[in-house]
Amino acid sequence: MISNKCKYAIRALLYIARQSEQDRAVMTSEIAEAQKIPRKFLEGILRDLRNNRILDSKRGKDGGFRLLRKPEEVSMTEIMRIMDGPIAMLPCVSLNYYRSCDECEEACCQVKGLFEQVRDRTLEVLNNATLKSLAEQGG
Repeated sequence: MISNKCKYAIRALLYIARQSEQDRAVMTSEIAEAQKIPRKFLEGILRDLRNNRILDSKRGKDGGFRLLRKPEEVSMTEIMRIMDGPIAMLPCVSLNYYRSCDECEEACCQVKGLFEQVRDRTLEVLNNATLKSLAEQGG
């Protein structure tokens, strides 16, 4: 399962992506109200996205958040890794967060192959899902 933090990040980014079509920055309070996300929680999410170079922010009258890249260049894989860490269900099959399992020997593990397939198919779907493709689905 993905966390509420990740779901909120995706919703906030979709909102910002839609506003970027009008070439305007979006304030935290506007996003929080429009997407029904607790403001304090959203502030931390937006900070993480800014620190990971998904968003840019500017203070002041014309301030707010903007995407640093085009919506078609931001994949769900990237957002999920920023918010929740590994995509893989087992640490021994993770591409970016690999860790050996304590309880088994990987060379003869009967479970590893299956979860490598799950990881690969999941990544295929998430890599092909971008802010643009989700925004085009409506909602």
